Amino acid sequence: MGIKRGTTLAAVAVVVVLAATACNGDDKAAKADAAKPAGAAAAAPAADPYGDPYAGGKPAGDAGTGAAKPAGALAVSTTDRLGQVLTDAAGFTLYRFDKDTAKPPASNCDGDCAKAWPAVPAGDASAAAGMDPALLGEVVRKDGGKQLTVAGWPVYRFAKDTKAGELNGQGVGGTWFAFAPDGKKAAKGAAAPAPAGAGQASGALTVAKDPKLGEHVVDGNGMTVYRFKPDTAWPMVSKCTGDCLAKWPAVAPAERGAGIAEKNYLVLDRPDGKKQQTVNCWPVYTFTGDKNPGDVNGQGVGGTWYAVAPDGKLLGAQ
Repeated sequence: MGIKRGTTLAAVAVVVVLAATACNGDDKAAKADAAKPAGAAAAAPAADPYGDPYAGGKPAGDAGTGAAKPAGALAVSTTDRLGQVLTDAAGFTLYRFDKDTAKPPASNCDGDCAKAWPAVPAGDASAAAGMDPALLGEVVRKDGGKQLTVAGWPVYRFAKDTKAGELNGQGVGGTWFAFAPDGKKAAKGAAAPAPAGAGQASGALTVAKDPKLGEHVVDGNGMTVYRFKPDTAWPMVSKCTGDCLAKWPAVAPAERGAGIAEKNYLVLDRPDGKKQQTVNCWPVYTFTGDKNPGDVNGQGVGGTWYAVAPDGKLLGAQ
């Protein structure tokens, strides 16, 4: 028993040293973090939200005009990377654009953007098996054409997808994402998210843009991710427990999506036995008061909860 205990203590010491190396260097910056206004956080690396429209070949349809073939009977493809993904009848992945809006439906992809991301015509599209047909709709584009929508979001293909089943558009520019069958962003676990207050949120973390907050982190379901000011980055400690955790579910370990800082992207072992994702060593959460992707109802709650910038800093804290 003495040998086993000594080995365990040695292992713990190694973990502490490694974590200290990863997080301790940012302690001073973390203390000054909360005083920065919205937009003061370092911006994520610039990325072309459209991509080269002709790299890798032309899209299905006429890439020169931004036109695309009708979708036909939609289908659901199960992928290792994202779980269930919505495709057209030919098996090409269908995408949504964060700079569009679903309520009301509106497309903000024109010109060169439409060459890289051909709009899918409303035409003869029909729901995939097991999909709610009421999710399908259409929106009139600026050029007068009618574009297919899913849950209000305009639908596109991607020029670099030249074969059925490709996912080359996923995460491009931190704004383009494959559709899940329910109209949300495709992500493993997104088809069956945890009910409000009933456990940990899940899904790969990515970056979205809010008109007021700017770029901020969202989970795989598009739900805003938050930080709690009483938490600490070094040592990594979550002060949200019990009833707090019921309202602010800890984000489970997740993949790092496009636009999120790689530095100190670690997992915290919570005292309650759950594992929690951190961004730049800060524990992150979602909010049960956010009912739809893009909601930011948790921003500023109690003067302690704030959305998270792609580099892990608070957004809008005073």
